[in-house]
Amino acid sequence: MSLMENDRQFKLILWTKRGLGAAAFFVWLFMLYSIMQSTAPLSEQMPYCMGGTMLTFGILTALFKGLDYWQTQTKD
Repeated sequence: MSLMENDRQFKLILWTKRGLGAAAFFVWLFMLYSIMQSTAPLSEQMPYCMGGTMLTFGILTALFKGLDYWQTQTKD
């Protein structure tokens, strides 16, 4: 692989991470907003908020790990 192609892939991975991070943040905000629209008391909404947060950022972490793995493979 040429140096120029490695640089291009590195930038692609970097911008993909940024895009995924921004998308995950807005999905998380939408989920919290949707949950908070319920008429249930906050103590009943809290498990859904925590679950949504864990799910959203757990998937984001898995995607980041995959991109990190891809990045290390392109360096070799």
